[in-house]
Amino acid sequence: MPEKVEAKDAAPIAAQEPAALVALFWTFLKIGGFTFGGGWAMVPLIRKELVSRKNWMEDSEFVDLLAVAQSAPGPIAINTAVITGYKLRRFGGALVSALGAALPSFLVILAFATVLLRFKSSQAVDAVFRGMRPAIFGLLISAVWQIGKTSVKTRTDAIFAGVAVILLLVLKINPIAVVGIAALAGTVMGRLKAGRGELEDEAQGKANPGED
Repeated sequence: MPEKVEAKDAAPIAAQEPAALVALFWTFLKIGGFTFGGGWAMVPLIRKELVSRKNWMEDSEFVDLLAVAQSAPGPIAINTAVITGYKLRRFGGALVSALGAALPSFLVILAFATVLLRFKSSQAVDAVFRGMRPAIFGLLISAVWQIGKTSVKTRTDAIFAGVAVILLLVLKINPIAVVGIAALAGTVMGRLKAGRGELEDEAQGKANPGED
């Protein structure tokens, strides 16, 4: 009996506390302040903070989050911040996360508008940006690799990815439309598999009537 009481007492301690609003703000402030290039170049750092360091979500949840963030209008970092913040702390979390992600960009752009544009023809400034461009390309490759490892696991996943590449790069279809087509195709395939499973169960039931 005492052991059961201890187990009950230990359960609330083991439960993970919700993310603090300050932690959400600081996390997305770092993401917004230490990533250059925007868009998918920010994905590796976002994943590292949310999945690896904070354990706020699983890899599969992160991939789903990116799909929603990419489909919605606006920058992917802000969309990711809003979705993550709302998931963890509802409206307050969404507000502070979006503020943290947007504040560094606002300050940097303001600095560019007031000071740095005066030196846009400077060789030193041009050298800085020429050095940053290949690094940003590397971040994009890293993002593709990390997301691909968790989302492309089967032959069907590879087919979906290949078709998406063709639609985006060859046919120049809007990314939102591509995501919508993939969602529709996934829904159809899910229903077909479910229907096939029901037919197999029914056939097994007819083949082995005595088991019931």
